Amino acid sequence: MALEERPREKMLNNGEKSLSNAELLAIILRTGTKKQSVLELANYILNKDSQGIRWLKDITVQELCEIDGIGISKATQIKAALELGIRISSAKPTKYKVANPWDIYKYYMESLRYLNKEIFKIILLNTKNEIICDIDVSVGTLNMSLVHPREVFREAIKRNSNKIILMHNHPSGNIEPSNEDKNVTLRLIKCGDLIGIEVIDHIIIGDGLYYSFKENMII
Repeated sequence: MALEERPREKMLNNGEKSLSNAELLAIILRTGTKKQSVLELANYILNKDSQGIRWLKDITVQELCEIDGIGISKATQIKAALELGIRISSAKPTKYKVANPWDIYKYYMESLRYLNKEIFKIILLNTKNEIICDIDVSVGTLNMSLVHPREVFREAIKRNSNKIILMHNHPSGNIEPSNEDKNVTLRLIKCGDLIGIEVIDHIIIGDGLYYSFKENMII
């Protein structure tokens, strides 16, 4: 391989965006094996599963070590680089103003889209529509027995938030609300009305998609 075509030199000359997934992975791996160049090893790893690069997110260090040419050092380097990328993409600004459902989707998508369990959150807003905080209310399939109004509104009252957004993820990736999703939402809206806390939306996060109850005129 010509010097200028090697991943590291290519990055230095043209920037990281010019590199393929295999070339980026090759830089992390640094060396190949006696039988494979580092780029061939990187391509082998990425093509080992039909999901491509995405399958690396869930694979363990131990499973990576089962791949010929990958030891503890390379496996931990791969997982550390992936985790750093995930943390950067999900890092939150200190003050974030919400103008529409898209703003919520952008803010939370990376931290929710790959979860294997359904998590129901409430997002507390101040009078400027800035996020105060978010609270995990329940884990598991959303239903009225798991989501009690007391748990939903207690933190809002404590933190003087008079408006909240409901949010949960669908691990399946399908963002269409179930009947139970709708029933829970309408129940919480009624409870919020009684105590003066407005439920301004319920947003479902899928894999790269979102569903807003407000945009779809359910709220």
